[in-house]
Amino acid sequence: MDESVGKWLGWIGVILGVIGFFWMPLWLGIAAIILGIIGLFSPEKTLNIVAIVAGIIAVIIALA
Repeated sequence: MDESVGKWLGWIGVILGVIGFFWMPLWLGIAAIILGIIGLFSPEKTLNIVAIVAGIIAVIIALA
């Protein structure tokens, strides 16, 4: 996977995770986790790990 694709997936995942803190946390959190996992196959590992963590936090907020 190209580096720019990994960056885009990571940034979109982070944005979805952060928006998920406030609105539709379950669905946006799951989307952020999925994008982060797909993005882990690119060289941009750190950004995609942040997207996964943001998604996990959003899902925890939804379930709490």
